[in-house]
Amino acid sequence: MNFPLPFAPTVCLAVLSSLNLLNVRAVEPEAVKTPDRTAIAIEALSRLKGIDLEANPAVKNAVMKVLDQVRGTPQFVELVRDFKIKDQSPALLEFAVQHPNDSGGVEAMRLILANQDIALLTNSLAGTNAIKVVEALGNTDEKQIVPLLAPLVTDTNREVGVRKQVVRSIARIQDGASALLKLAKEEKLPEDLMFTASTELNNVRWAEIKIEASKLLPLPQAQNAQPLPPIGDLLKMKGDSARGAEVFTRETAGCIKCHQVNGRGTDVGPNLSEIGSKLGKDALYEATLDPSAGISFGYEAWQIELKNGDEAFGLIVSESADELAIKAQTGIVSRYRKTDVVKRQQMKTSIMPSGLQQAMSTQDLVDLVEYLASLKKVAN
Repeated sequence: MNFPLPFAPTVCLAVLSSLNLLNVRAVEPEAVKTPDRTAIAIEALSRLKGIDLEANPAVKNAVMKVLDQVRGTPQFVELVRDFKIKDQSPALLEFAVQHPNDSGGVEAMRLILANQDIALLTNSLAGTNAIKVVEALGNTDEKQIVPLLAPLVTDTNREVGVRKQVVRSIARIQDGASALLKLAKEEKLPEDLMFTASTELNNVRWAEIKIEASKLLPLPQAQNAQPLPPIGDLLKMKGDSARGAEVFTRETAGCIKCHQVNGRGTDVGPNLSEIGSKLGKDALYEATLDPSAGISFGYEAWQIELKNGDEAFGLIVSESADELAIKAQTGIVSRYRKTDVVKRQQMKTSIMPSGLQQAMSTQDLVDLVEYLASLKKVAN
């Protein structure tokens, strides 16, 4: 057999002998189960890293058998990498989507990028797992993801959650952070991404970008005009749930004026009784600090203009052929005849006012999020 140096024939024969365990099917000893055979085979193959599979058909056959058995595991990714196996990008992508924050998933995505399988990635960015794909791409920290992802920032036909993740991913790379700043300078950065971009760009490691971001996209301010720390730092702070419950009911914070928790409060915005089961703390901070960026379906605000010059603003809670019912921020529902409506426009801003954190200290905000995170569905 044509084994390139430093693979001596005796070593390869010993390895192939170990790999023959893969072909054992009948009356195998109790001690040699399938997982054990696979583990032995992987260990044997580790001694052949870098071998030219095309020049060694027997080894290639053994490798492909093991590859089939370990699909969906970190060992699959390692074998594809170590033996430079082509045409495995779909399986690598599947693994990366399942493990976007693990080293194995990120390595799988790096292999796809190295193979220049851009069409596969482009298609996946339009699919149901787009957020996970963007997350894994961002974790590679490779420059080539910027031209792939940056166009999605301004594509408002894409789901806002996907575009937020794009901002987080490309902000990790200097070229991407610069591209986001350029959009902000040119006033082309979409409004629903302003907060995410501000949070990410004010926390980058490049001094020039960070200074410019602090001017163009300043972080929100807490009580007494004190700038809030980035969300990553807020997540590290210890909160007090009991104090957070008190902040929730405060007149100045106003949370209870629009939300209900276990029957208390006003039924205007989403019920928060189980919000801790639905959102993590990072998402709770974002929803509190930037309410317009992720408006829940059914809670979009509408501006209504009437023939007599009056206006109504709130949520459309019901609509018939003749009548429109609008719930205001007070929770009061008013009904209008459609013949009296001149114009109605869905607003891009949330009915929940922005800037609520200005009525709180940083610790108040941390306590409030701790409280919201504790509101979880009770198991039956």
